[in-house]
Amino acid sequence: MTQPVRVAVVGLGFVGLPLALTYALKGAHVVGVDVVPHVVDEINKGHSHHLESYQGKTLAEILREQIAAGRFRATTSYEEAAAEVTNYIVTVGLPVFNGDPDLGPLKNCAETLGKVLKKGDSVMIRSTVVPGTTEEVIKPILEEASGLQAGTDFYLTYCSERIAEGRAFEEFIHMPLVLGGINPESAEKGKQLLSVISETEITISDIRVIETAKVIENIQRDVNIAMVQEFARFAESFGIDTFELIRIANTHKRVNLLTPGPGVGGFCLPNALYYLQPKARELGVPLPLLQLARTTNDSVPGVLVDMLDKALQNAGKTLAGSRVTVFGLAMKDFSNDDRVSPVHDLIAALKAKGVDVRSYDPAVPNRYDHKKETVEEAVRGADAIMLTAIQKEFAELDWDKVISLMSSSPVLFDTKNRIPRSLDEQVTVVRI
Repeated sequence: MTQPVRVAVVGLGFVGLPLALTYALKGAHVVGVDVVPHVVDEINKGHSHHLESYQGKTLAEILREQIAAGRFRATTSYEEAAAEVTNYIVTVGLPVFNGDPDLGPLKNCAETLGKVLKKGDSVMIRSTVVPGTTEEVIKPILEEASGLQAGTDFYLTYCSERIAEGRAFEEFIHMPLVLGGINPESAEKGKQLLSVISETEITISDIRVIETAKVIENIQRDVNIAMVQEFARFAESFGIDTFELIRIANTHKRVNLLTPGPGVGGFCLPNALYYLQPKARELGVPLPLLQLARTTNDSVPGVLVDMLDKALQNAGKTLAGSRVTVFGLAMKDFSNDDRVSPVHDLIAALKAKGVDVRSYDPAVPNRYDHKKETVEEAVRGADAIMLTAIQKEFAELDWDKVISLMSSSPVLFDTKNRIPRSLDEQVTVVRI
């Protein structure tokens, strides 16, 4: 009888936990490793705030089933994991502070992992990294900590993480994958590990190509959105519908414009340029277009505040002293992830203008001083509502009731093209 693949997934966040459970669903024996004790405790109790689902089951339901079946458990101990597995997949992210990626968490992970590495083990990096990181940073740390030689005593690969939050299980299985190994033997081991869950094409290339391609995949979307933001400003000034403009342009088979919103959020897209810049600076390569796109997207919350200011003035009100409700803190629609969400920048800009901000997002678990527990509490007496992310509850809102709870001459500000057009005759609706 063939023994199940034994794998540890290091980092149990928005990528790591669904990845670990995808392996468990495919029959692997999986140990999840995370350095945060309360995260591990919650996971082992079968609790999760993730909004992922697969084949009609929520992630929390899948988690409880796989724990009960003995195919998955979480721990803070690399030593415990090492006693049970021969494969490691690292999903530890690189946070960005003031435009500089911090390799500290990934380096710490590599050092701790290296101390428990055994001959014949394989390590796969699935974090988005500065190009060159696997060979120039991770490999030396693993070798020094383990006393083993990469490519001979253990295998080392890099594979791009390409999932979209909300579709993680489906995309781990069906999204085409690209993989690089430090030698052909490592690449083959990595391909075998990916093939446990992947049912699609796996392309092998140079590690540096794979690392750089991952960053560029994200940057091209950042640039696309920046371009669309400029189109939106043109459309607003010209008096035409931005979303209709994009819909019409996208009927061309070689055009794929993304849609504008309150900015670009999430851990991937806003940080992508900052992962590329260190290597670009080292090589002496300027990136003016990419930097301009990032600046454009960073400026969007301020642009929206100015638009709201004008709309309130037209309604006989002032921005300062107004009560503004923000619907949606998540970095994208139908997500509970508000990391690097442009909505936080929008709220900060509103507060700086003297606005009384109230927010509501039923999916985001994080608490803030402006965050309310119900729609009613958030909108009562509001002079304006800014719809900045869609959750199921927002998609089903009774807008007439919402408007009845607001102050006189209210303003609705729609950054998602979801507020009913029928309301245009009742109240002031601003659409981007």
